[in-house]
Amino acid sequence: MAEEQVVLVNEKGEELGLMGKLEAHQKGILHKAISIIIYNSNGDMLLQQRADSKYHWAGIWSNTCCSHPRDKESYAAAASRRLMEECGFTTELQEEFHFIYKAFDAPSGLTEHEFDTVFTGIYDGECPFNPEEIAAVKWMSVSDLLEDIKLQPDAYSFWFKIILEELQKRDRLHYKISI
Repeated sequence: MAEEQVVLVNEKGEELGLMGKLEAHQKGILHKAISIIIYNSNGDMLLQQRADSKYHWAGIWSNTCCSHPRDKESYAAAASRRLMEECGFTTELQEEFHFIYKAFDAPSGLTEHEFDTVFTGIYDGECPFNPEEIAAVKWMSVSDLLEDIKLQPDAYSFWFKIILEELQKRDRLHYKISI
């Protein structure tokens, strides 16, 4: 099977071409990504612990799901596809914002440099996750999550902490039930 490709972009999100996923992470080249935050109706957030087999950021806790759009695939389509592939369920997703970040993972020697588009959704069912992608999942209240990040920041992914800050700036960190 051919190596998965990522879509390279500039800082405006304009596509520049394709590159193998591993090569893009070895060279720290800016590429498209998606991140998903799922809440339940109690306002808890669904977290995943990345599988130990992941080639970078293995074993750390992160947002519900994250990945990369394929060539000619929209951010929304990639988010829906990967939510099912990683977590085993679908739900309606809403695009929230995008941001650019760059982070080096010392254990793997790889660099994430991503134009990350963030989606949120609501789901109350089971999460029959893919064990090749995810080691464990848990629902956590936002307040407990923020407290745990203060106590053990290295247990959480770099990008997840940025997403939480950005959601907080936009007053979107806490899920609110509309009546």
